[in-house]
Amino acid sequence: MIIGIDGNEANVEKKVGVSNYAFNLIYYFKKKSNKNIQFIIYLKNSPRKDLPKESGYFKYEVVSGNFFWSQIFLPIKLHQKKDIDIFFSPAHYIPRFSPIPSIVTIHDLSYIYYPKDFLLKDLIQLKYWTEYSLKKSKKIIAVSKTTKKDIIKNYHIPEEKIEVIYNGFGKKISKNNYLISNNNLKKENINYPYILYVGTLQPRKNITTLIKAFEKFKQLYPEFKLIIAGKKGWMYKEIFNLVNNLNLENDVYFTDYITDNQLIFLYKNAFCFVLPSFYEGFGIPILEAMNFGCPVISSFSSSLPEIAADACLYFDPNNVFDLVEKLKLIKEDKKLKNDLIKKGQKRIKEFSWEKCAEKTLTLIKNCVDNF
Repeated sequence: MIIGIDGNEANVEKKVGVSNYAFNLIYYFKKKSNKNIQFIIYLKNSPRKDLPKESGYFKYEVVSGNFFWSQIFLPIKLHQKKDIDIFFSPAHYIPRFSPIPSIVTIHDLSYIYYPKDFLLKDLIQLKYWTEYSLKKSKKIIAVSKTTKKDIIKNYHIPEEKIEVIYNGFGKKISKNNYLISNNNLKKENINYPYILYVGTLQPRKNITTLIKAFEKFKQLYPEFKLIIAGKKGWMYKEIFNLVNNLNLENDVYFTDYITDNQLIFLYKNAFCFVLPSFYEGFGIPILEAMNFGCPVISSFSSSLPEIAADACLYFDPNNVFDLVEKLKLIKEDKKLKNDLIKKGQKRIKEFSWEKCAEKTLTLIKNCVDNF
């Protein structure tokens, strides 16, 4: 059996979200490659050094072409390749007019619910290319039950065609690297209690509600700061303007993209982690925070209660005062805080990249066997 894979999401320097998903799956596939299960990873550019090395049963193939790569250049290559049994796309788009049966992973349908968060060209591409992928794929992987429901509701795909396979999570780091990162951040004088947010800066992440709640919480506990760790997305200026308007320039810190080492330090030392999003297909940062002993407050929306279960506090994402009350609860009730940490440590045992990749590979093999 030969499996073709679109590896471009994994072949980037700064891996977040879907890139981490593709990267972890490809590493697992390399470990499982043998004479009976072989992989060809298709890329636009040469593989980065952090991708797994080639072997006799695990190969990279660079296909030239950038514009409409998955819709023109890759399909041409697949028409020439007669020995691939199935093609797997980790991110929404399968190759158009491909002669090879395909499986696709859908992470969320945020572009349907929050279209203003996207550039027009990206929005059009997501709408129509995803629709094509959903209809033409032999099987669809949804990263949560919520995403599966959204696919059925918006695209009218038969339920039996969609398999829910949860994401994994994990930031791996050696002890020495962690100490280096720890010392580097201490040099930046992070010696105050802080609330942490991790994620892209864009409207559907609802960061403005977090900032407004922080401003009110800080009136009660002036020693606190807010750290917002994540790269700039789309329409992020409102977030910075709000900080200025509330005179919080010295209390809210934006890190932009940070390394795994730095992120682990922030999780380990935060007062709590808050995910205020209106919509998430999964919500990996919740599990990362739990993994490093950081209590979690999450909005009660989309897939987040499905992922966090009873291991965090929830608030109405449209209610600033509700979030303030949840912050006060964790501050004033040490037993509650410790209980959340313990429940988080228990909850994360349900998720891993190993489980995710194993179930994904099993699905792929079963699809081939049933053709």
